[in-house]
Amino acid sequence: MTKGQQPKDIFDVKRIREIIELMEEHDLSAVDLQQGDEKIKLNRGSVSPVYSAPPPVAAAPAAAAPAVAAPAAAADAGTVTVNAPMVGTFYSRANPESDPFVKVGDIVSEDTIVCIVEAMKVFNEIPAECSGKIVEVLVKDQEAIDFGKPMFRVEPN
Repeated sequence: MTKGQQPKDIFDVKRIREIIELMEEHDLSAVDLQQGDEKIKLNRGSVSPVYSAPPPVAAAPAAAAPAVAAPAAAADAGTVTVNAPMVGTFYSRANPESDPFVKVGDIVSEDTIVCIVEAMKVFNEIPAECSGKIVEVLVKDQEAIDFGKPMFRVEPN
């Protein structure tokens, strides 16, 4: 290299395409690159398997469905939901031996950790982002969740 000549830019579109081809060839799902102070992270494919929910059991008898929906809508009035901020796996507790972060009846504030969502082997603590009383837990422990899926119903103070 001569004086003033820069090293090959890893952020060049052509170079990124080559890296993506290498990722596909070697079945890599993520690559982190750094050149000086610049960083880039490439992800390929989905983070975790996305499962569709089984059809509701109560939906089979059509006459019963409207009768069930009306009281549920009335019970949900005045509550807010804590929604999943990302796709991943929902964990209600820090480890299998510990108590759940929150349960029905618990009072939470904006910064109360209500669960963990695992995405790409990273465990993300999720705060309530609202204050009030937990009135319903809407997902099961270790359930696959999508972005925006309601996880908790909270009655605001």
